[in-house]
Amino acid sequence: MAPILLLLSAICHLIVIVGLTLHPTDFLIGTEPQLSFNRTDLHSASLDFGKMTSIEPTAVLHPSSAADVAKIIKLAYESGHGFVVSARGHGHSINGQSQAANGVVVQMSGSSGAPVAPVVSEKLIGQAFNHGPQISNVHEVDVVTGKGEVVTCAENKNSELFHGVMGGLGQFGIITRARIALEASPQRVRWIRVLYSNFSVFTHDQEYLISLHGQPSSKKFDYVEGFVIVDEGLINNWRSSFFSPSNPVKISSIADGGNVLYCLEITKNYYNHSDPQSVDQEVDALLEKLNYIPASVFTTDLPYVEFLDRVHKAELKLRSKGLWDVPHPWLNLFVPKSRIADFDQGVFKGILGNKTSGPILIYPMNKNKWDAETSVVTPNEEVFYLVALLRSALQNGDEALTLERLSDENRQILKFCKDEKIDIKQYLPHYTTQEEWMDHYGEKWPQFYKRKMEFDPRHILATVNIIKPLPSPPPTTIDHHPGQLREEEEEATATNNHLFKSSFDVSAITTNHHLFK
Repeated sequence: MAPILLLLSAICHLIVIVGLTLHPTDFLIGTEPQLSFNRTDLHSASLDFGKMTSIEPTAVLHPSSAADVAKIIKLAYESGHGFVVSARGHGHSINGQSQAANGVVVQMSGSSGAPVAPVVSEKLIGQAFNHGPQISNVHEVDVVTGKGEVVTCAENKNSELFHGVMGGLGQFGIITRARIALEASPQRVRWIRVLYSNFSVFTHDQEYLISLHGQPSSKKFDYVEGFVIVDEGLINNWRSSFFSPSNPVKISSIADGGNVLYCLEITKNYYNHSDPQSVDQEVDALLEKLNYIPASVFTTDLPYVEFLDRVHKAELKLRSKGLWDVPHPWLNLFVPKSRIADFDQGVFKGILGNKTSGPILIYPMNKNKWDAETSVVTPNEEVFYLVALLRSALQNGDEALTLERLSDENRQILKFCKDEKIDIKQYLPHYTTQEEWMDHYGEKWPQFYKRKMEFDPRHILATVNIIKPLPSPPPTTIDHHPGQLREEEEEATATNNHLFKSSFDVSAITTNHHLFK
C-alpha cells in the first residue's frame, strides 16, 4: 500500500503544480506503471551530459508506443494550465534541453514494450560532406505534435511538419518513428592522420577533399575531419585513441616555432576481398595532392565496427578513471569559410592559450547537402566549418581547466565573433532571450514562429525557451557529487508527500478510469 500512496501523492503534486482540470482517476497507475514518480527516475531525468544544470521533472513517462506519448501530450494540451513535456534519449544534451521543470520527461530509450524512436537531430560526422547531416537522410517520420496528434509526414506529405521537426530542437513534436536511408557497410577502414603547422594549407586541403563528394568512391576519401592541437605533449584525446604513447609527437618539435598544430583525419573504406594493392594506390593518389608536413603520416587498418566504436572505448577508459561524469561546457559553431582564418587567429592562437581538456574539432561542409526547408540555420556561404570545442571541466587543481574558466572562454569566443562581425551560427544552440533566438534564425524566424503556432500553440514542448515559454524555476547548480541529493530537497519532498497523502482520498481511484496501464 505504501508504494501506491507514494505514487498517488506524486500525482497530486503534479495536479497542484500545473492546475490540471482532469479528474485524478484519469491517472490510474496499473501494476506496471509507465508514468514514474520514482526518485531515482526523477533524479536521472534532471541530469544530462553537460552536467551544468539540473531541473527535476514532476514525473517520467516510460512509453511502450507512440500512443503513450500522444496521451501525455494531449493531457497537457487539454489541461487548464498545461505543463511542459520533454523527450529524452540518452541525455546527451549540454544545457538542459531534455529537462522539464514541473512537467514530464518522456524517456525515449530503454522503454518497456515496443521501442520508441529517439529524436532525429542534425547529427554531424566526418561523412557529412558526402551524405549531408542525419536530417538530410530521413525519408519519413511519425510525429506526436504539441496537440497530442500522431502525424505521419515526409517530403511530400505534411511537409511543413516534416521540415519543421528536422533539426527543430523538439519545438514542434516528438518523433516516434523514422525511416532513414541506409547502405551496406564496409568491413575494414584505412585510418590516416597527417599534421599541418600552416592553417591556410590545412583548410585548403580539407576544402579540396570535400569538393570531391561527387566523384566515384575510388577517387575520394570516405571520411574527412580534423582537429586543432594546442596542448604541448601527446597528440591524442579521449575522442579517438590513435597515436601510441611510445611514439610521442610534441608541438614544439614540428610547429615551426608556433604553439598550434592541425591534424587532418581521413579514412578509406574497403572490404575483406578488396585488393590491398588497389587500396594502397587509391590512398597514395589522394595523399599526393595534399601538402601536410612530410613524415607526419600516421596510418592504421582496423575493422569498420571497431572504428565506429572508438569513442565508446575511450569513454570506458575515462569512466574507469572518474573523468567522464564531469561538466562538459561544449561549444559547437558553424563558421563561414570566408572568416575561418580570422577565427583561427582570434581563438585557436588567441583565446585558448596552450591548454585544453578535450578535442577541438574543425572540418568543412558543403551547404548544398543541407535542406534549406528544415529548421536548421547555417552560414550563408557554400562552404562553412564546424568548430566543436568538446572540453571537459576538471577539478584537478589546474585553474585553466575549471568549469568557470572554460565557460568564460566560451563567452569570450562568442564575444570575439560578435565584435569581429563573424556571422557564426550555433549548432545545437542555447540562448536565454527571444531576441537572441530571433537573431539566430534570422530570415527563418517568421517560418519558425508560424510552425510553432500551428503545431505547438500552447508551448507544451517549449523546453528550450524560444517563444514565450511557460514560467519555470531557475535551474540549480549541480554540486557534482553523483548519487547525493541535497538534504533540503529530501526534506521538502518528505513534507510535500506528507501533505498530499493526508489530503488525497485514495478510494477515489478506480480501475475503470485510466490513461496509463
